[in-house]
Amino acid sequence: MAVVCVDAGTTMIKVVGYADGGAERAVVRRPTEVRRPAPGHAEQDMDEVWRAVASGLREVRGLLGGEPVSYLAVTAQGDGCWPVDAAGRPTGPAILWNDGRAAATVERWAAAGVLDAAFRTNGSLSFAGVPTAILTWLRARDPDRLARSATVLTCGGWIFARLTGEIGVDESDASVPFMDIAAREYSDDLLRLYDLEWARPLLPDVRSDDRRVAGLTAGVADELGLPAGTPVVLAPYDIASTAFGAGATETGQACVILGTTLCTETIIDAPVLDGEPSGLTVALGLAGGRYLRAFPTLAGGQVVDWACRLLGLDGDPAGLAELAGRAEAGADGLIFLPYLSPAGERAPFLDPKARGAFHGLTVEHERPHLARAVLEGLTLVVRDCLAAAGTPPTELRVSGGGSASPAWLRLMADVTGVPVVRTADAEAGARGAFLVGAVATGRAATIGEAARAHVRAGDTHLPDPVRADRYTRMYQTFLDVRAAASATWPILAGARDRERTDGGNR
Repeated sequence: MAVVCVDAGTTMIKVVGYADGGAERAVVRRPTEVRRPAPGHAEQDMDEVWRAVASGLREVRGLLGGEPVSYLAVTAQGDGCWPVDAAGRPTGPAILWNDGRAAATVERWAAAGVLDAAFRTNGSLSFAGVPTAILTWLRARDPDRLARSATVLTCGGWIFARLTGEIGVDESDASVPFMDIAAREYSDDLLRLYDLEWARPLLPDVRSDDRRVAGLTAGVADELGLPAGTPVVLAPYDIASTAFGAGATETGQACVILGTTLCTETIIDAPVLDGEPSGLTVALGLAGGRYLRAFPTLAGGQVVDWACRLLGLDGDPAGLAELAGRAEAGADGLIFLPYLSPAGERAPFLDPKARGAFHGLTVEHERPHLARAVLEGLTLVVRDCLAAAGTPPTELRVSGGGSASPAWLRLMADVTGVPVVRTADAEAGARGAFLVGAVATGRAATIGEAARAHVRAGDTHLPDPVRADRYTRMYQTFLDVRAAASATWPILAGARDRERTDGGNR
């Protein structure tokens, strides 16, 4: 029997069909649109996302030749706010994880010590794209929508609800921002801290390991050409499922997702609630009670796309890496800060005003220097996130679209100083959902056992000692330049706000 898994990313829906033994047999991708109706906004049409998922499922079903499907499994982008009414219908567009409309609220909480206090319970540093900030914004700006909303879902919960008719959220998705991460349950103290006690009825039921499977409804089964009652598995959200799919299931193993977000993550045994607040802590039930210490940046694949447009390339990370390879390491003194998201940055530091820049630019720099500086800047962010995690890895598993570039992976090995291992699967997030489904349906005893049976390593890239030493020095320069540049971010934000106000008055 076959298995079909969905990985609903921010800009691409991936649907993968697997043979009974776990080999990939079919991969279908469907693009989805991120709409930006106002400065700082990032939204998606929830029904459009569902239609892309359903279309991909139907195509994979056809490619499998009608072979019986033992289970479906779903993973998806995390955070954001996907509100539905009492009938399970959207009350408006999804507000995404990279939305920045609530930045002022987050800045106010930071100044008041709310974010620091919340970290001591939640283990995560809240930002503008999580429900605390978005719900606060909606209450002030769109109370009618809140009045029509019965539950705030995540993307994975929305797809699961469409497939099964059941409302809920996986423990990983529920972790940020309302969970007492050690107790693994919603915290009334956190709701009070954020002045969000009124939002408690909107929070979906948390589905732990024994409740992550439900049956496919008859109506959707007809639409997809599958039997009603086919088991549907709600897997952890994409950064956690991708870690599993890349082979990181045990304490101390690390993974980097080179996708829309640049997410560096490490498996840990227990949450760390002291020290400088940064990143996210995500509960991983199937990993034996472990946690994922994750640093999903707002700067990632979109920066690569931007650089390709800027430099006249085709949008392929491999093309950017090939151009970068024409310049020497260090890009002739050019430093790039890759903080290009309109929402600023969230990991490993939080600053909604953060902005990107080339530093050290002269007329002697050519296109290869710019390309090299962009990739080096993004890769230095990976090193920065590994440093923030506090647990030096012995190797780094990589996945995502950027992992198709051997040149970038060689650069990553040099910058981080550890071997970089690419997964052999085309879609590591879907593979992670496959593994979770295997455990949830009794086909494997543990997630580690499932990973050992089904995750295959691809190429391995070892660091060059000379370049690694050079990048260690360059990393400190990167931090120094960022510290100096950060003093200009509030000035630029003020100027930008004035320009928008003046423009609106013309």
